[in-house]
Amino acid sequence: MHPVLLPQALRQRRYVLGVWPWRAALYLLTGVPLGAAVLVTLTLLAVAGGVLSVVLVGLPLLLVLALAGIPLAALERYRLRLIHPGPLPSAHRPPAEPGLSAWLRTRLQERSTWRELAYALFLGLLLWPVEALAIACVFLIPAGLIAVLPQMAAGGTGEARLLKLWTVESCPAAWALLLAGLLLLPPLAYPLGALAAGRAALTRRLLHPPDSGLADRVDELDRSRMRLVHAFEAERRRIERDLHDGAQQRLVALSMTLGLAGLERPAEPVAGLLAKARVQADEALVEIRELIRGIHPQILTGRGLGAAVEDVADRSVIPVDVTLDVPDRLPEPVETAAYFAVCEALTNTARHSGASRVTVNGYWREGELSVEVRDDGTGGADIDAGTGLQGVADRLSVVDGLLLVSSPPGGPTVVRLRVPCPAVRPRS
Repeated sequence: MHPVLLPQALRQRRYVLGVWPWRAALYLLTGVPLGAAVLVTLTLLAVAGGVLSVVLVGLPLLLVLALAGIPLAALERYRLRLIHPGPLPSAHRPPAEPGLSAWLRTRLQERSTWRELAYALFLGLLLWPVEALAIACVFLIPAGLIAVLPQMAAGGTGEARLLKLWTVESCPAAWALLLAGLLLLPPLAYPLGALAAGRAALTRRLLHPPDSGLADRVDELDRSRMRLVHAFEAERRRIERDLHDGAQQRLVALSMTLGLAGLERPAEPVAGLLAKARVQADEALVEIRELIRGIHPQILTGRGLGAAVEDVADRSVIPVDVTLDVPDRLPEPVETAAYFAVCEALTNTARHSGASRVTVNGYWREGELSVEVRDDGTGGADIDAGTGLQGVADRLSVVDGLLLVSSPPGGPTVVRLRVPCPAVRPRS
């Protein structure tokens, strides 16, 4: 059963007899001093941080000012439970790494942090004065009517001032005004509840806009995609190890056994079959080594992208000039995607372009890896023509990379890839 919310309760006849008027009043009354405190705090942080920033002492204060909306938003989400029983989830995402620096970096890059700071400014400069004025207007008349009798009893003069405007001189009139004030309170509970409901809806909209849930799901999809990438690479490594340590070693042993059998000088027909079997075992060994290299070359794992690309260039049937200005190690998914993109481009060049020379240029700048493969062939390469470039583009898209192909008829063909690579860390 869903809980009754304040907007629904306002339409019920027994609204004034329940707890909702009291909760609405408490929500609004606690918002006024909170807004005043926020205004004072933000003003002090801004003034002190601006004045002291010339000697760098104020920079931490300005940082605190930028993050001031985070605790305020947490408190506002807690206060919202007076109006909306369901919790309002935070729009912040958890840091990717532990530690204060990672937390600060994540928070300062989030839209939610700046949205909450804007809400703090809105609350301190405009919202709480409007709230205070509305509460005063709602409570001023009944409170003034109710206060006449206590004033008359406390003053001892037999008269009292009504709202500082009229003089009441008789006790029956004071009692009548007290009764009128009490009778006015239930009807005024409705505009008070409507004000509280509107204030709560505005807070929910500002602190948790409709697209924040979508942004959280997109972030989770990005994280799950990267987990799949790492799992896929781990499975490739397992297959590589199994082939290297299992099937390849057995083929080597078979080839040696056949060689030893050939030295025993058996009958000529058997010797021919043994020689043929050894040749076939050697061919299978070459093929399985090529398969292992195609799954994940050891040189890429051990020495990085630059050395792996140079190794591919040395084995190419077309002369390849390599110029790579990249760090020794890049994140593993980036290295793998870039390596196989270059391999596919060189394979296509050798098979289809008729080129006499290829150049591979690459660099890492400002958080992005860029590699270009250019040949002097006949051109006409098409990413949709089944040349494998579409698979390369799909593989790059997994790491948010982009593949660009320019291949007009007559050449040259230029294959350029760009992959975001914000963090370069040594491989353990």
